[in-house]
Amino acid sequence: MTPFRLRVPQAQIDDLNDRLFRTRLPDRTPGPHWAFGTDPDWLADLIGYWRDGFDWRAQEAALNAFDQLMVPLHGIDMHVIRAEGRGPAPRPLLLLHGWPGSVFEFLDILPMLTDPARFGGSAEDAFTLIVPSLPGFALSFTPGQRRFSAAEMADVFADLMTALGFDRFGVQGGDWGAFTGAALALRHPGRVEGLHLNYLPLRPEPSAFEQEETAYALIQGTKPQTLAYALNDSPAGLTAWIGEKFHRWTDHDGDPFTAVSRDRMLANIALYWFTGAIGSSFWPYFARLHGDWPVPDGAQVTVPMGHAVFPREIRRPGREAASRMFTDIRHWTEMKKGGHFAAMEQPVALARDVGGFFSELR
Repeated sequence: MTPFRLRVPQAQIDDLNDRLFRTRLPDRTPGPHWAFGTDPDWLADLIGYWRDGFDWRAQEAALNAFDQLMVPLHGIDMHVIRAEGRGPAPRPLLLLHGWPGSVFEFLDILPMLTDPARFGGSAEDAFTLIVPSLPGFALSFTPGQRRFSAAEMADVFADLMTALGFDRFGVQGGDWGAFTGAALALRHPGRVEGLHLNYLPLRPEPSAFEQEETAYALIQGTKPQTLAYALNDSPAGLTAWIGEKFHRWTDHDGDPFTAVSRDRMLANIALYWFTGAIGSSFWPYFARLHGDWPVPDGAQVTVPMGHAVFPREIRRPGREAASRMFTDIRHWTEMKKGGHFAAMEQPVALARDVGGFFSELR
């Protein structure tokens, strides 16, 4: 294991700015804004801010405020934030992001979980957080490395926690973090004290979302290499692809920056850009379409489980459906506001729910 600090070479930042200056946007499809994908005016404004107003070094410094490691496991170097808890007996918690997210999702919530007393909570609810970049995502990527399905990631994380000295631990995740967390609880139930999710990794039922909003998953799951050429070469294309998900999947009344700040959204997108990891981040979709569901049909997760239901989550199966996969649901909270990127949109509410669930297990 080696300590790590992120420092993008200035030459890469200069190259990015040059590409942003030379952006060539398509025309607007006649019709309502956002009806056919990312709105050109919105994208042009965001690219202009990225070029002229965004401070990457400030976001870099925000990440580097936390202790980070590079851990060699399963043939790759995995990037990990380790944030020590402040309390009488902090509990180890593995915190897992999804796509198109990164560890930048968690920068606001980390202090709330490690030092809850500072935010009006109890020091007894403090966690020591292990926050990896998923294998193949951002800082856990180098060109040509092997790819991992969600289930394979679960075994990597079990070994990661062993390497860091934790025999038992909690898990929290959304999106691919929920799939991987559920697979981890299924495959290593004796290691997982409790599983808290803000997304349910169940097979989807037919719905309007499946018909209108899943083309991204199909192309990422069938032709990931082809898509990667465009997004790895054009920061405007990358911003359009990821930015649309923030617009569609967050809880807002027309302006996604009321749900997630411009700077944090761009930090997340920029991390994909600087690491060149967008293509490898597609792999879990390919693995899911061409292999078993991460929690195979009929398998049941028996560890204690808690779920925070955010109203603008992209899928919201009910408790009865969840109970067919999770046999020991201890905690179920209907949130008042928030969407798919819960840790970015509603960090206080999510932190309180995570703390509440694990305090119930004490």
